[in-house]
Amino acid sequence: MRIALCVEYDGTDWNGWQTQPNGKTVQDQLEAALLKFTQREHATTCAGRTDAGVHARGQVVHIDTDIDRPDWSWVRGLNALLPNSIGVRWVACVPDEFHARFSARSRHYVYQILNSPTRSPLAHRAAAWFYRPLDMDLMQSAAQALIGEHDFSAFRSSECQAKSPVRHLMRFEIGFESGLIVCRLQANAFLHHMVRNLVGAVVEVGRGAASVQWISEVLSSRDRTLAARTFPACGLCLERVEYDSNLLCEPELKFAD
Repeated sequence: MRIALCVEYDGTDWNGWQTQPNGKTVQDQLEAALLKFTQREHATTCAGRTDAGVHARGQVVHIDTDIDRPDWSWVRGLNALLPNSIGVRWVACVPDEFHARFSARSRHYVYQILNSPTRSPLAHRAAAWFYRPLDMDLMQSAAQALIGEHDFSAFRSSECQAKSPVRHLMRFEIGFESGLIVCRLQANAFLHHMVRNLVGAVVEVGRGAASVQWISEVLSSRDRTLAARTFPACGLCLERVEYDSNLLCEPELKFAD
């Protein structure tokens, strides 16, 4: 039997998703909780291997198991064993052909920026701080220049292992919510550091250091050295992963009886 889990976490204190010898990763913590809860080892597969410091509200994970328990039992049992910064939002049975990574149709990321003359101790875990004024209209114009299917080599890290740099960016919107500049991006998939590098580029335009035309030229160049700096991990959150409805229907969250 294959089940999918939606995992939420504050990535500040974790060394990313993927397992490491020191055990200080989200995957290690989840698999340790699964072992305690079921008394059996379960290998987890996720939709996106987030880096150290990156958060998730809608990370999707699948496991194969022969343990038949109600969905709510998995949620309550695992949450009782996980640290406060990691939690399971829901669990759902899925077809055997479902794959958390390869079945995904698109990923949604959110990047938050605190644009203020002074930093905020209350916001620093979930937003990057930028102390120069930003023009959100210019940032939005720059973001729209990146929409579509492109070779995003100029916006991926040197450590990126993806076979192809071509991605389809479907959405890149800039808004202002609760005192923060919020960047919302959707693509079929993202390259390593792609979101953080795209945000860095539109910030260059927003602060007046580069033009909208510049961002198009950087995209066409496929040269990472011509782009802006990589923005910090703290502002990034994997918001949601989309699948075909015949593979996964996200269950409605309900209060316990």
